[in-house]
Amino acid sequence: MQPDIDILGLSLKTFGLLFALGFLAAGAVLARRLRELGKSPDWAYEIVFAALIGGLVGSRLYYLVQNYDKVKDDLLGGIFGGAGLVWYGGAIGGAIAVLIWAWRRGMLNASLLDLCSPPLALGYAIGRVGCQISGDGDYGKPWDGPWAMAYPEGTVPTTVEVHPTPIYETLAMGLWAYVLWSLRDRLRPGALFALYLLGAGVERFLVEFLRRNEDTFAGLTTAQLESLGMAVAGTALLLWLSRKPGGLRPPARPAAAGPAAAARAT
Repeated sequence: MQPDIDILGLSLKTFGLLFALGFLAAGAVLARRLRELGKSPDWAYEIVFAALIGGLVGSRLYYLVQNYDKVKDDLLGGIFGGAGLVWYGGAIGGAIAVLIWAWRRGMLNASLLDLCSPPLALGYAIGRVGCQISGDGDYGKPWDGPWAMAYPEGTVPTTVEVHPTPIYETLAMGLWAYVLWSLRDRLRPGALFALYLLGAGVERFLVEFLRRNEDTFAGLTTAQLESLGMAVAGTALLLWLSRKPGGLRPPARPAAAGPAAAARAT
């Protein structure tokens, strides 16, 4: 494990570095897709910046709500402290910020959701690499399997061998990002986002059975309940879109007008 690295005498957190790398990779994918769609690739930087600011604010607020009893005596310190970022809160905050950006740019439609789906999956996969390298406590339950490992030098150390769940999530969401990218021109608007919700929800729901989080309701963790909601929403959206004329196939593009049609138009 390597929670910190020294560069020219400056100590940097590996989780923070991978967090930033995830945003950069998402921005690169966004820029390429925007170029394919005939939009300005510079919009990718605006989207990433909005998602970053909204994500940080959302993840912090989510943490404060979940841990209010711990921080209520020092609420100001809880707000500006260095610990406590929750992925779901970051996703909600980032989504709200990007929707506001899209509204200002006149791009608030289903295509925006599809545009962001592969970068979201890729950014999550890279972020989990940071969790693995830093050993930040997102590892799983004790296990004696062939690839079990301990995190003795992690940010949240353990000498007990456990499931390396960050690796599972990186592989699963990295593969799902590739699948989403491959389908970007093969589905009608909104379907790609529905698949993202379904895949991300199922992945997190399943991996939670191996993680150390406590049950909160019906034997499920809070993350599982939230993931179940994502998966159900994605499934419902897919079913609704499949009922439209043409199903999930993209609408046919209008044929280019030939010389005869152009002559009639004049």
